[in-house]
Amino acid sequence: MTRASLPVDGFIPAIRTALATHRAAVLTAAPGAGKTTRVAPALVDAGKVILLQPRRVAARSVARRIAAEQQWTVGREVGWHIRFERRATADTQLLVVTEGMLTAYLQDDPLLTGISTVIIDEFHERSIHADLGLALAKQAWTARADLRLLVMSATLDTGPVSRFLAGCPVIDVPGILHPLAIDYAPAQTMADALDHVLPAGNGDVLCFLPGAREIDRAMRESAAVSTRHDVDLVPLHGSLDADAQDAAISPGNSRRRVIFATNIAETSLTVPRVAAVIDSGLHKVARYDAGRGVDSLTTERITLDSADQRAGRAARLGPGVARRLWDRRDRLRRHREPEIDRIDLSGPVLSLLAWGADPAHFDWFERPPDEGVAAALELLSRLGAVEAGRITERGRALQSLPLHPRLGQVLLEGRGSFEAAATCAWLSESGGTEDSAATTSCDLLPVLDRWSRALPHVKGVAEQLERLAAASLGPARAAHIDEINLRRALLAGYPDRVAKRRQSGRDRVTLATGHGAVMGRESGVRDGDWVVALDVAAGKTTPHTEAVVRMASRVEPEWLWPTRTDVAHRIESGTVRAYATDWVDALVLVERPVPADPETSARLLLEDKLSRGPDEATQALLRRARFAGQEVDLRTLVETGALPWDVKQAIDHEAPEALTVPSGRAMRLEYADDGSVSVSVKLQELFGLAETPLLGRQRVPVTFHLLAPNGRPVQTTRDLKSFWERTYPAVRKELRGRYPRHPWPEDPWTATPTHRTKRR
Repeated sequence: MTRASLPVDGFIPAIRTALATHRAAVLTAAPGAGKTTRVAPALVDAGKVILLQPRRVAARSVARRIAAEQQWTVGREVGWHIRFERRATADTQLLVVTEGMLTAYLQDDPLLTGISTVIIDEFHERSIHADLGLALAKQAWTARADLRLLVMSATLDTGPVSRFLAGCPVIDVPGILHPLAIDYAPAQTMADALDHVLPAGNGDVLCFLPGAREIDRAMRESAAVSTRHDVDLVPLHGSLDADAQDAAISPGNSRRRVIFATNIAETSLTVPRVAAVIDSGLHKVARYDAGRGVDSLTTERITLDSADQRAGRAARLGPGVARRLWDRRDRLRRHREPEIDRIDLSGPVLSLLAWGADPAHFDWFERPPDEGVAAALELLSRLGAVEAGRITERGRALQSLPLHPRLGQVLLEGRGSFEAAATCAWLSESGGTEDSAATTSCDLLPVLDRWSRALPHVKGVAEQLERLAAASLGPARAAHIDEINLRRALLAGYPDRVAKRRQSGRDRVTLATGHGAVMGRESGVRDGDWVVALDVAAGKTTPHTEAVVRMASRVEPEWLWPTRTDVAHRIESGTVRAYATDWVDALVLVERPVPADPETSARLLLEDKLSRGPDEATQALLRRARFAGQEVDLRTLVETGALPWDVKQAIDHEAPEALTVPSGRAMRLEYADDGSVSVSVKLQELFGLAETPLLGRQRVPVTFHLLAPNGRPVQTTRDLKSFWERTYPAVRKELRGRYPRHPWPEDPWTATPTHRTKRR
């Protein structure tokens, strides 16, 4: 390959000087400046170099381009190490790595012994691997006086990175200033835009779309365009196997091409011969809602720096055009949101724990949200990877696998079998979901049934996982497991994703978080009250719309272990009964009767009695106590059922319960809230009683409700003497004719009191 001069070439001496003086630098370079392929090989003279790339296809492409420009051999002077693929030897001087490989190296050797320079490229993308890699590399940089760090980016706010690396120098490299024409066409489809762009130039066209499905749809809709303009349509996205990705970025034959790509082609990948870009303005963004336990891959508007990078792809080799399919007046956010603020952190947190750091006190480049770290630690604890804040043996086993901890758990619990490995490969490589017509106990069973039709790279990952499991498990590995054990393994990997069907509808479930969800039409798991939700997507309308379970596996109730147990006591028909409720997070697993706790029962009965208020007898006692000037606490009275002896004596003395009248009978006294006291008694029973009795310390006269023989009151008085003298004659005259059998003496003072009739 002829090596053309690029803008960054003139800045190589400045980069060398910065690294020699400060051992760290930040390099920003406009698109087309050549930073990715020129800087790293210029630094190998000081020792081995690791170059971190954000994507697998970029890592391979960069290594090949460097080899061609430097006249090196891939796998010898320059090589790559990505997940499940390494092309390098012990003598390789420049190693391009991705997908957490730098983190793995740092865990194996925290000082990166034998490495002279670490370069983190495309840092502006703010991937979690880049953030974590920079933070861990800084630890080695601080401990080693000869390790150098270089952070490279196309667009970046350089200040925070420079400060993180002790105020290191910042070097800015301009790009190649080819003319770039940008226009806007908000109403056009991708096919319409191609019809407009293709006749205007001779180069290839790079079309940016948010995902693989959108790319497939756009290619179908552009089939007629391909015929009209005699061009080839080529896809480029992360779900393709390595050969298909490499073919998309190779020059190919002389025919013009239209490359439909995700943001995989935004930065370090150089797609040759591109003279025009059509940009949908959309990309897929991974988000994790810890509160609902929902992962989502949502389609969102790109940021301004991303739009500029996409457009710049058209002017790398010469004059170019960029057609943006949105309104010119739209305002885009300036910079991308760091992954560390929006994704599940269980993998990075486990890596930190394996490295020996405490996530709460680690020197992050940018500290993640506390709730994100807490959610990660909670999940790792449930997987058995963390105990009391420390990594366990199971945690180290999970961390050694190139999988999310959930999937690592599935692989180990599935004993490294083909079924477990294939399942993990499918889920990790976004094998996708389809509308399911057949009912099944697990949505992955149909995938396994038609495994021969799986994409080659997914099959390759499964084979690699089987080999890793065989090395890790040894004789404990199983070649195959049955459907029940596969479902058990999936539950072990997703213990927090249990869901329970709602009685209101079999297609609606409640997630373990307590939030509602709908079983999607993609899922064939239609039976069973319990499922584990393997793929839960946020609602499409608003963040509060119920989530959709797109892939599930049935769970047998006896497989579930309570996350907590609550015991509740209830009063039923006057008796306290106790029930234990076993919970799986926010879901009720089972409720069962248990013996009631005596103390709790007594307290409940007391509270129940107090809530209903004092009964008539207790109210009467409290009124007597107030009349007698005694303080009585109702709660204490209800609890003990009795009064202190001295209080009872005082009440009985000052506020007796009854008054003995001349007839010899004891008549109940009624104490009122206003402090008065009264008694109802037949008039004849009071013959001979001249003076009204006085009660209590206040000498309160008793109010007499004088009753006729039929029990109805005929007179009320607090002065008996006055009644006998003035009122009794009139009362006698009125009643003696109506009740002739009762005594009505003229002289009540000397008459014999009685409650009986005269005849008796």
